[in-house]
Amino acid sequence: MGYREDRGWSDRYIPKIKEIVAPYLIVEAPEKVDQKMASDLIIMEGRDKMLACRVRRPGYAEKYPYQFTLRLRRDSGAETEYAKIASGWADWMFYGHAVPGDVTEIKPWFLIDLNNFRHQLIIEDTRSMARRETGVSFGYESNRDGTHFIWYDLRYFAPDPGILIASSLDVPIIPKPNKRESIS
Repeated sequence: MGYREDRGWSDRYIPKIKEIVAPYLIVEAPEKVDQKMASDLIIMEGRDKMLACRVRRPGYAEKYPYQFTLRLRRDSGAETEYAKIASGWADWMFYGHAVPGDVTEIKPWFLIDLNNFRHQLIIEDTRSMARRETGVSFGYESNRDGTHFIWYDLRYFAPDPGILIASSLDVPIIPKPNKRESIS
């Protein structure tokens, strides 16, 4: 499937994504702010937050509940979300699974801090290097439509600094195995 078809399919979920993400961009004002400044809520500002959005087609949530994927390559050579994120674009990513038969429901979903993702995972050219150094579980897959992706398992990312801002699903953290201490 090409970019236009992928985009057309996923854009129908944007209203639902906005509804889910909005509470994480608006916070309750402290009592003193309310009393002195007539403000009950504070909208996070400072600079624009760029939000990447990915909605996975129905049928994968049950099989891969803790995974998120990034399009790694297209046979056409078009730049992919992986390259853009690895280059430092986007601050957060909304990743969710479309619910079969309902074009408005997304479950489960994850709100991911891409700055912490990049911090935890130094992107290497070799597959084993990233796994060995970070303990993060990931893999590569190809689709029959000429697209290729990389998947990551959220359970293997370190909790500090955490990459998960929010989630509709409890995500257990699987601790990184301790490196053996060298014997001199």
